[in-house]
Amino acid sequence: MVETNSLQLDRIVFIGRTYFEYLRMFDLNESDLKLGRVLDGAAGPSSFTAEATAKGFDATACDMLYCHPVETLADKGRMDIEHTFRKVDDVPHLYVWKYYKDRQEIIGLRHKALGAFARDYEEEIREGRHIKAELPRLPFPDRTFTLVLSSHFLFLYGDRLSLDFHVESLMEMMRVCSGEVRVYPLQGLDAKPYPHMEELLLRLRSEGLQGELVPTSFEFQRGANTMLTLKR
Repeated sequence: MVETNSLQLDRIVFIGRTYFEYLRMFDLNESDLKLGRVLDGAAGPSSFTAEATAKGFDATACDMLYCHPVETLADKGRMDIEHTFRKVDDVPHLYVWKYYKDRQEIIGLRHKALGAFARDYEEEIREGRHIKAELPRLPFPDRTFTLVLSSHFLFLYGDRLSLDFHVESLMEMMRVCSGEVRVYPLQGLDAKPYPHMEELLLRLRSEGLQGELVPTSFEFQRGANTMLTLKR
């Protein structure tokens, strides 16, 4: 094992999280989900939308890869889980093993999320819960959703997504939201805080958006215990 100071991913991986992981990451409870429509932006194969819908909530997911058949997405998801955790083994010092008891548990949850996503994507895509969309543009009218979430995309890949892309994407999420946008985590693959956060918040403020860094109760990547919230 070669120890490095960053998770060495050669691509933006197609890996998802489960419903209960979302509740922890975004400091949500189910009463928050009863307030209106929820969008999971750049959702990948997360099962939040599938599980939330099964519980009676109004949830939608969007991702740039949702134009592909379910078999293609499931295959990519499995390959990316394997690729990611081979790389995680090289950087154990970048993670805190409290929420997950061991490597097998977290890999199991990644496959659980992928499986639930794939079943929902295959069976219910006609109902419009999984929408192809590529940030920084979203195909929804203004203020369609009460809550917009985005996990493990913005900031995490800050070394390959520009500051302008981040600002435009966050403004677009806020455009389609009548309430609050929440984004997690705020660190890069090296577990260091996003270096342009101050400038990003200033630019959003100049557009009338109020950004706040809010602690969460979840931490797996070391130091990733804060989310960004956006309101008007």
